[in-house]
Amino acid sequence: MSDPSANPAPPEPLKRFYREARAELTADGSARILLDGRAVRTPARAHLAAHPAIAEAIAAEWNAQGDTIQPMSMPLTRLLNTAIDGVSQAAGPVKEDIVAVAGNDLVYYRADSPAGLVANQRTHWDPVVAGAERRFGVRIILAEGIMPVNQDQRLTDAVRASLPDAPAPLAALHQLTTLTGSALLALAIAAGELAFDDAWTAAHVDEDWNIREWGEDAEAAARRAARKRDAAAAAFVLTTRA
Repeated sequence: MSDPSANPAPPEPLKRFYREARAELTADGSARILLDGRAVRTPARAHLAAHPAIAEAIAAEWNAQGDTIQPMSMPLTRLLNTAIDGVSQAAGPVKEDIVAVAGNDLVYYRADSPAGLVANQRTHWDPVVAGAERRFGVRIILAEGIMPVNQDQRLTDAVRASLPDAPAPLAALHQLTTLTGSALLALAIAAGELAFDDAWTAAHVDEDWNIREWGEDAEAAARRAARKRDAAAAAFVLTTRA
């Protein structure tokens, strides 16, 4: 007989327990989220608060919930929980994750064929590389194939120095870097040099080429849509200015 504890049933969804969510300005210029007038707290019991425009968007996520609360449909809430509870306590390691990707970035590694893929990579990636070279003052080395190349140490030093200290934008940069596979794409969004949709397209040049050649799997498409939703939330946080 199989052990039922080996495949536990998923937890029951949390029923909606509030009528209205709203953002309320605080003395420090941020805004906290209120549910029927009561402050929302993170899993670690901190107040869920953010830049006012971000807080308004988080409140909209809560207001958009139906009879049950679906956390996966609330990417901003999840991202700010991570920023407040996690990234605020581990900024150094989070920065080093981003720096590590910048040293071995997606956009450095180019195909040698077919010609169409080579052209697409150049179209979407060359401007990102050129922008990073201007911003950081360091020449970037490109390579064909997957063998790693060693970038100038000054590049990773400059990337590290450019990273924000505030938990929310740092968490957003880390999430974008993880979801795109490219710190340079995430940093270009943060710098206002690249729109999110263009960055998302650039991150999927190889995948989109394969889809055109072989077709798209429905489950893979659903996973990509979920990643895009989370990435768009991170880009919103990065590009929301005071």
